[in-house]
Amino acid sequence: MKITRNVILDLLPLYSAKEVSADTRALVEKYLKTDPELANVAKQLEAIEKPEDIPVPLSQEDKMKAYKRARRLKLLYTIILAGAISIILVTALFAFFFGSSY
Repeated sequence: MKITRNVILDLLPLYSAKEVSADTRALVEKYLKTDPELANVAKQLEAIEKPEDIPVPLSQEDKMKAYKRARRLKLLYTIILAGAISIILVTALFAFFFGSSY
């Protein structure tokens, strides 16, 4: 299969963001050696400063879903922790009162 310029153009944004595999990176670099104009475009893309994390605005509904999920998880964590403490306490009391005495 022949790699066309359009395929490389499609890959350039991912290539410049370093989001491609080593094989794809090698493929793009090999092609760029044969196309100086596209190589210049790739250099310009890499020179553009890209933000690390783009903040995504959340709607009020998304915020409420996240809040409710966090509350459910906190409740579940509390129930599990209380259960574990209860089991330890009951086991200790059982061993204290009904443990064998030699």
